[in-house]
Amino acid sequence: MWNGQYTVKIDHLKPLNYLESECQQMQQISDRINRLRNYENLEEAARAVLKHLGELKRPYLTAVEEKLLSVIEKEYGIGE
Repeated sequence: MWNGQYTVKIDHLKPLNYLESECQQMQQISDRINRLRNYENLEEAARAVLKHLGELKRPYLTAVEEKLLSVIEKEYGIGE
């Protein structure tokens, strides 16, 4: 999860019916967000953007969202 780890029973999960490629894309986005989230001196504005991106209910970023994430990665010297 974008803000930590949770343990849940399998009964409480529902399938999202994503393609394998979409799952991989979501994993890459999650990895990028987590690398930044673990940065010690991350500013609140950057945390707010990461929080929003982590809560998206789709397996991709829009062009603007991708640019925002890239700018934050560049600012903190953390890239893919």
